[in-house]
Amino acid sequence: MRTTLLIGSLLFSAIAAAAQPVPIAIHSRHVLDMKTGTASDAFIVVPGERIAAIEQSGPAGARVIDLGDATLLPGLIDCHVHLEADWSDFSATGNLRHSSPEKTLIGLMNAQTYLRRGFTTLRDAGTTDYAYDTVALRNAFARGAFDGPRLFVAGVPISVTGGHADLNPLAPDVPMVRGPNIADTVDEMRVAVRHDIRNGVDWIKLMGTGGVADSLSDYNVQELSEDQMRAAVEVAHRARRRVMVHAEGTAGITAAVRAGVDTIEHGTMLDEETAKMMAERGTWLVPTLETFQRGVEIGLTQGQEPVMLEKGKAILKYQQPAFERAVRNHVKIAYGLDDEPLYTTREFLALVRAGLTPLQALQAATVNASELLQMSNDIGVIAAEHYADIIAIDGDPLKDIANVDKVVFVMKGGKVIRHDH
Repeated sequence: MRTTLLIGSLLFSAIAAAAQPVPIAIHSRHVLDMKTGTASDAFIVVPGERIAAIEQSGPAGARVIDLGDATLLPGLIDCHVHLEADWSDFSATGNLRHSSPEKTLIGLMNAQTYLRRGFTTLRDAGTTDYAYDTVALRNAFARGAFDGPRLFVAGVPISVTGGHADLNPLAPDVPMVRGPNIADTVDEMRVAVRHDIRNGVDWIKLMGTGGVADSLSDYNVQELSEDQMRAAVEVAHRARRRVMVHAEGTAGITAAVRAGVDTIEHGTMLDEETAKMMAERGTWLVPTLETFQRGVEIGLTQGQEPVMLEKGKAILKYQQPAFERAVRNHVKIAYGLDDEPLYTTREFLALVRAGLTPLQALQAATVNASELLQMSNDIGVIAAEHYADIIAIDGDPLKDIANVDKVVFVMKGGKVIRHDH
């Protein structure tokens, strides 16, 4: 009997050992420390979805992925994407020509493009889908139904009637249902925020000012009142959600910061006083420099309408001075593209042209972005107990930031997504 039990125990142990996944050891001679900018020769030990250790040699029995001289970085993080956007159509009625299922499929395609290009975490800064397509995508990726980035999402941005996210550009005698994102009073703002929370968002997105990529609004005009934005912050924070605000004109940026929002998106006409206030309060800036620049480059192609192009040209002259004020006042800056995912890396080039070092630009998309998302213990660096979100670059992005476009390896949560041989 004892012999039988012993044999059974040994057999069970052998089966259990065989069932354990073989750990992966990713080796490179240039594993980049995102906080210091120094690189080391190291093996990153990945037994599951998180990193177990950083070693000088590969552990016995591990499957080694040797990436040689490639530069290893933590998975990149983009804090301002619009996954369901059809970037081939900038026209005012473009979003009306796609159903909710179509938008979801476009979002899936764009998310997987981001992932293959090294972005393992995204914050979606607002959809045009009242059925909350990005919430569905976030949940599908989280349960492993599809490969996709780790997502943090907002709903349809909350806007005043006729504002930057009023999705009705039609003539006054063409009927269209009023969206649940329209809030013209403080009470309506509270209802709109609660509607988003009920439907599963991580972030509340507000349109604090008019914008460029629409046919209705004026980016100089503050659209939501300070009281409305303060009410949104109160309701969201009580529900443990956070608030991002599209704000381009100076008055709207200032009002949003005073209202206690968590991040300013764009901040294109940021003034000195408000930059100081943002630094004091810890309000983040996601500047999205590249999207304004490319908007002027494309002219009247891809459906962009004359009024949008003229607004883009007019606002662009404010961008560089505002960014310099943010840097000078030590405002916290995180990476955000706000453009087609085929251009994921162009924002790095724009940040460096605007005055950041290559390391600072990379930090905006790693350690800074993880702090903005309150995920510093999980993502943003290559370190033990963090998610195994790891990418490899063919070249040194600290010497030439353009090298960040040369992604040859992507791992997200311990799963190899891309490995160019």
